[in-house]
Amino acid sequence: MYNPHEKKFTQFTVKSPCELLPFIQQCLDGISRNKAKAILQGGGIKVDRHIVTQHDFALEPGMTVEISKRKNAPALNNRFVRLVYEDRHLLVIEKQPGILSMPAEHHDFSVKSVLDDYLHRCHQKCTAHVVHRLDRDTSGLMVYAKTMEAEQILEDNWHEIVTDRRYVALVKGQMEEKEGHIESWLRDNKAFFTYSSPTDNGGKYALTHFRTLRVGEKHSLVELRLETGRKNQIRVHMMDIGHPVCGDPKYGNADNPAGRLCLHAYRLYFYHPMTSELLKFETPVPRSFMRVFQEKTRKQASEKHT
Repeated sequence: MYNPHEKKFTQFTVKSPCELLPFIQQCLDGISRNKAKAILQGGGIKVDRHIVTQHDFALEPGMTVEISKRKNAPALNNRFVRLVYEDRHLLVIEKQPGILSMPAEHHDFSVKSVLDDYLHRCHQKCTAHVVHRLDRDTSGLMVYAKTMEAEQILEDNWHEIVTDRRYVALVKGQMEEKEGHIESWLRDNKAFFTYSSPTDNGGKYALTHFRTLRVGEKHSLVELRLETGRKNQIRVHMMDIGHPVCGDPKYGNADNPAGRLCLHAYRLYFYHPMTSELLKFETPVPRSFMRVFQEKTRKQASEKHT
């Protein structure tokens, strides 16, 4: 059975600025990049007591890095779900687009079913409890509880426990404002289409904060922070301001440069429901989102040399 206390970490102190992956290689007598990445992906690295899986994580002098070469077995190998963190109470995963957060009618395959199978194979006498959801075609970080007690605390105190939850989206057109907010009332019709109104339409109040990260010729990269967590909130609000999310024909944008809905939950900071420790998790912006800007750079470089 999985026991988080079985994993023994060796502690190192950062002397000079560097990236995490080469630091691991140096600390472990020059092990290969692939082996160092495997330790990262297996949750074997802590930076200042927080699990980190990002290989290019920036280290600063004085930081403490803890390394464990012990692997968790069996591993969770699924192309839709990547295990980021696990202890006796929680699972934090990165979800890929194309999978439901929990089973629905006629759709048994979901993140929950993948995690339940993993827990069964690990001989853990528990199941994954859904705490919050992401749309089927949205990717990013999610937390699942392994106990009813942890689930109840997370559900009852979600807005107090979660300190920072952000998304990144590739949207249509050039964003005019560097940052701002969008607010409206959201209400579903009988066809499950979410309508937005600037005045109270009997629906639920929704507030989204945005910050423009990058602007290209035809697209912009935007960071989004939800003040409220309503169904389809980001997709509807970006449509409201004339910059719908790419790959989202339902809410105004059939343009699909990445071959997917271009919405990713990249940051999740929350207090552990049982220990009150602040846990911080981040994932990189999907490469498919960035290619539209890289193609522009390559085109400019090519024109410069002709």
